[in-house]
Amino acid sequence: MEKFSLPGFLRGLGKIIGARPQVPRSLENNDMLTTLLERRSIRKFRSEPIPDEIWTAILEAGRLAPSTVNLQTWSFITFTDRQWQDRFGRALPFGAPRAVVVAADVHRARRVVEGFPYAPLCEYTVGVMNASLAAMNMNAAAEALGVSSCMLSETGQTGFYDARHLSEALELPPGVVPIMSIVYGYAKTGRPAMPPKLPLEAVAFAGKYQEAPQEVLDDWYAQMKAGYQASNWGERFAGQIAHYNRRIEDAEKDLREMVFYESEEFRE
Repeated sequence: MEKFSLPGFLRGLGKIIGARPQVPRSLENNDMLTTLLERRSIRKFRSEPIPDEIWTAILEAGRLAPSTVNLQTWSFITFTDRQWQDRFGRALPFGAPRAVVVAADVHRARRVVEGFPYAPLCEYTVGVMNASLAAMNMNAAAEALGVSSCMLSETGQTGFYDARHLSEALELPPGVVPIMSIVYGYAKTGRPAMPPKLPLEAVAFAGKYQEAPQEVLDDWYAQMKAGYQASNWGERFAGQIAHYNRRIEDAEKDLREMVFYESEEFRE
């Protein structure tokens, strides 16, 4: 059982509250940079609908994202709150009025590209990489238009942990793998604090890979635990990790079948 340390909790929480994006003074007024660096995941939305023209612009940003060899290996399955309720039998998470299930899609490319080889790891990697770029493009566009978002990997059976469930519910063909859902809407509360981020020197290296100092990693992890405990009072971050660990085995099996076509269902 993980022990709760009040001093450690307060230190970690203090660092989260005081954290700010590190931007050169000469670039502080750049609108695009501010949009990207100030974006936060929002988990409480107003019931106010997103106007159709704004929603279309968000999807257009995803459509025009960069992709490997311009293959555009993504598909976006969109929902209103009513459509989500009808399809999944439950409300959209966090009271959001709109959602997109983002899927890595090599099925479409296979239909038109001659001699497409059986290369499941490359297919899946390219599909996920491109679809993730499109997802971030949509999130950035939404933020620029005053619309908040939250990427879901599991909440309410919405992400890659529930790939088979989503695949069956959305009637996805082989070669289309759901990787995340994103909910969109107008924030009900103010912008939350910046979540714990590793310092730039721990993730960006000149010329070759370098190991981040252990104390830097330990400090970041302490902030992660403090932040989780502050937003989920009475719970421990270790409990959340244990929850994910319990789900990994089934998710791994389902994804393996979908990516490698290991079951008869996906070979047909």
